This record gives sequence, structure tokens and C-alpha cells, in this order.
Amino acid sequence: MPSNVTGRRLRPAALVAAALLTAAMAGCGSSGDSSATNPTPSGTTAPAADAPADVVGVNDPWVKAADKGMTAAFATLVNESDADVTLTGVSTEVSPMELHEMAMKDGEMVMQAKEGGIVIKAKSSHMLEPGGDHLMMLDLQQPVRAGDELTFTLTFADGRTQSFTAVAKPFTGAEESYDPEHSMPDMSMSPSAAS
Repeated sequence: MPSNVTGRRLRPAALVAAALLTAAMAGCGSSGDSSATNPTPSGTTAPAADAPADVVGVNDPWVKAADKGMTAAFATLVNESDADVTLTGVSTEVSPMELHEMAMKDGEMVMQAKEGGIVIKAKSSHMLEPGGDHLMMLDLQQPVRAGDELTFTLTFADGRTQSFTAVAKPFTGAEESYDPEHSMPDMSMSPSAAS
């Protein structure tokens, strides 16, 4: 009788071992039929049809909190591809938008629309920051308060689009104004730690 009990205990173990051995052998099938058991490299790296690959990386996105008027969104855009990428437009539901830059005009630093878009060089990054290139939000339809999350859609020269979300943060910098006729000297480059 004790030998039967031992035999019953071994039977499930033997079945598990046989299943593992069968699975291991199936995984090591012949190279002539590997497509049936192993996905192709392109099948494992290609994005799903409903989730296109991002054109650029969007690192540390944030928006300057504002009650009304104008404000801006900032981030670091990262292009890991082998070709330059040109950002030609941006949109959000909160306001009309433009790509802007800071430039010297008549001896003063002024904000203006960025003609030709923003080029993110191949294997490089481009900072969108106060005092530099930025995503200008014109005529806010509602206040943008610290902690709010806003979704933006970038449009590129080749017609591709990409969305990202940014959190609004308080930012005093040099008390800059986002009025296009206002000069903007010596601004700090980071938002307030409070959010």
C-alpha cells in the first residue's frame, strides 16, 4: 500500500515534467519552421496598428499656470531618428496656439511666431523653454491652474501628429508677460517647485 501512495504522488510530478519537456522541445523547433512557433523580429518591435510610434520624445513637459490671456507650454523634444524632424504646428482645446521664439528686434528681446517651424536635428534634442522657443497659448478660453493636465497635439512637416500631456505649474521667472510686444529679459528656466 505505501508503494501505491508514492506512485500516485509521482504521477502528477511525472506529468508536469513531461509537459515541460514537450514545451521545451516545441520552443527549440527546427529552423525551417521557426515562423510558426517564434514571432519575427518585426512582429515584436512594430507598434500596434492603433498606437503609432511617436515622432519625437517629449521630456519634462509643463505649462505655465495662468488665469487668462496668454501662456506657454515647454518641454525637451528628443529626436532619436537619423533624419531631422520639423515641428510645424501645435494645438490644444484650451486656446489657439502658435510656435514662438524669442529674437532680438531693435535691440530688444521680443517674442514672435517661429517662421518655418522648429527643427529637431537627427540624434539630438531641442529645448522649448522660457526665453527661447516655446508653444504659445493665445487667448485662453479658461484658466490654467497649477495641477491641471492639458493635452497638446504636435503636427510635423511630413503630416504626422503626436499628442502629449503636460501639467500646469506656477512660474514667476522674471515676471515675464506673454504679450508679443513685451520684452522678456533674464528669465529663469524652470517652473516653481510647488505644483
